[in-house]
Amino acid sequence: MSPRVVLGVSGGIAAYKAALLLRLFTESGHDVRVVPTDSALEFVGAPTWEALSGHPVHTGVFSDVHEVPHVRLGQQADLVVVAPATANTLARAAHGLADDLLTNTLLTARCPVVMAPAMHTEMWTHPATRHNVAALRARGVVVIDPDDGRLTGSDTGPGRLPEPQAIFDVCRHVLSGAPRDLEGRHVVVSAGGTREPLDPVRYLGNRSSGRQGLALAEVAVARGARVTLVAANVERPTPAGVRRIDVGTTEELRAAVLDAVGSDPAGAADAVVMAAAPADFRPTSTEGSKIKKTGDGTTPTIELVENPDILVELVRTRGGGGGTVVVGFAAETGDANGSVLDHARRKLQRKGCDLLVVNDVSGDRVFGRDETEAVVLDADGGSVPVPPGSKTALAHAVWEAVVRRAGWAPTAPSDG
Repeated sequence: MSPRVVLGVSGGIAAYKAALLLRLFTESGHDVRVVPTDSALEFVGAPTWEALSGHPVHTGVFSDVHEVPHVRLGQQADLVVVAPATANTLARAAHGLADDLLTNTLLTARCPVVMAPAMHTEMWTHPATRHNVAALRARGVVVIDPDDGRLTGSDTGPGRLPEPQAIFDVCRHVLSGAPRDLEGRHVVVSAGGTREPLDPVRYLGNRSSGRQGLALAEVAVARGARVTLVAANVERPTPAGVRRIDVGTTEELRAAVLDAVGSDPAGAADAVVMAAAPADFRPTSTEGSKIKKTGDGTTPTIELVENPDILVELVRTRGGGGGTVVVGFAAETGDANGSVLDHARRKLQRKGCDLLVVNDVSGDRVFGRDETEAVVLDADGGSVPVPPGSKTALAHAVWEAVVRRAGWAPTAPSDG
């Protein structure tokens, strides 16, 4: 049987994006019932929803009464997603109101619920909205933080509905049964590869695409975390619900990660996963103009200086009693001095982090590819091999290792 999804749509200008989200669900084989609010139909009419879903659309509880839709839709759904979720819809859901078909469906649903807010910045940051979001999350609802960007008119700021593909990706993870074992946690993930300028057009860099870091951030959202992503030269879009900080050099990466880990109002971040590939060295100086050929056969000499070791600094500065769980990544190759795992175990001991995710990158593996494999090493001597598969599968394995290491118990959703 096709997974049954209820798509709730509340009344905001971002309602048009929900039509694209609906198409993503139906094209991937989901059976979708759209439940708009009355105000949502002022933005996108019922014929659009009916044509795209193949089901009739109602907003009230007195249509098709013999089928008891205000109870049946929620009871039979495998997932309820509300996109966009306005401040009004969040408030009604948080307080258990049931004054239309959508809020009745939310009260009767015992399946996972995902809500993607969209509203003006002032509404999103208002204490009442923050309280409502906290209440919904405490009940196990996945509330995706909105994007920061262009809003209605000329306004910009946090409150923009994430792109439909990003919302769909979160829903896909939730439907797969991802546990909510990061609920209430703040995690920091770094991604991509740093670039150290040589001159205005050249740099020292590496081949990291940032895909693994993006997968870690996306999966962490689905598992309940609040995620800060520090992205070094990552061109791919940001997963839904992720706060992103873009950086270029290793020093910029260091400053952004240390700030993100330590500046949270509730205290230090609960975990930091350093999936980025920072450059080990940088030029001692950067030329102000492009380095040109001399024409006489001579070549320039580039003097390098060692970059700071961000992973070691994170271990040294984390809170007392263990504090933040620190996870490193190691892209290794074997050589005459030892195997990939030999080098990785020595690096784990040298760095002092809790976990080290080891990739064998010999033979053009891992970088830029969709498939990956790794071994997760524990500071206590344990190791978990992760067989070849997607970067998403590895991301789940990493977070499972973090949860085991920290001893966190999943937050059980409460009814009502």
